[in-house]
Amino acid sequence: MKTNIQEVCAKGAVIMPQWIEMAIRSFTIIIGLFIITKLLGKKQLSKLSFFEYIVGITVGDIAGTLSIDPSLEIKSGVTSILIWALFPLVISQISLKSKKFRDFFEGNATVFVENGKILERNLQKEKYSIDEFMEQLRKKNIFHIDSIEFATLEANGDFSVMLKKGYQPLTYSDLFSNVPHNQVPQTVIMDGDILDESLGKLGLNRGWLKAELEKQQVLQESVFLAQVDSDGKLIMDLYDDKITPVEMKEKELILLTLEKCVADFAYLQVIAPYEDQKQFFKKIEVTLNTIKGNLLPLLKD
Repeated sequence: MKTNIQEVCAKGAVIMPQWIEMAIRSFTIIIGLFIITKLLGKKQLSKLSFFEYIVGITVGDIAGTLSIDPSLEIKSGVTSILIWALFPLVISQISLKSKKFRDFFEGNATVFVENGKILERNLQKEKYSIDEFMEQLRKKNIFHIDSIEFATLEANGDFSVMLKKGYQPLTYSDLFSNVPHNQVPQTVIMDGDILDESLGKLGLNRGWLKAELEKQQVLQESVFLAQVDSDGKLIMDLYDDKITPVEMKEKELILLTLEKCVADFAYLQVIAPYEDQKQFFKKIEVTLNTIKGNLLPLLKD
């Protein structure tokens, strides 16, 4: 009986279409590579060293071959991928604790210009010709050697340049001693949904947001994206690009709010079931009308 079951399983394995096996192998490898990529972190994804570049090519080649070649054992292939992929992770962890180890694997920056003087020996050391050096400068919109104070070739191949003081662009701090702190703009509405966490970071709430939307006569559902800048101003982009938010002035908003309150209490006076309630709402309506009349000359300016 046991032999018959083994024969049936063996036949089932043979009967399975090759494209299904390929799909299963590919899907498994993709999931594995995704997990490995998350383990390696963002640093390895943004800036690859030479060694990490080689590892990436090798892991990709192994994964591609493993997914389309059914003659290869998937266990052996996965083991090989894990060894190649986890090696940079181990190196990065050791590098965090040892500068000598980090310098050996990642290298150091090479100074090309120091105190306005080009260091020819360092150019030769990094196999940089003067034409290549000038090309890197032109990519940074620098055409005069005399304007450079300091320049380095970073360990990852990036080119960094610091201009002399007289050639640096004018900044706010050059003109004013007290530089205000700029906050990162917070997204408070995305796809029509309010983000309470972002409002909380700014010390605001939904009431403030809805009041700002009313100022510009915009519905929450019509907002694709809304941000609050460092000055506390609400900036919006609507789904309908043909609609332009109306920026209402503060005086107009106060007058409009007062008129709305007067109308609300007049309505409450009508629907109130008892006479004492009607008199109460009437008293508030008269008071608001008096306040509105006193403020009207100021709000009309």
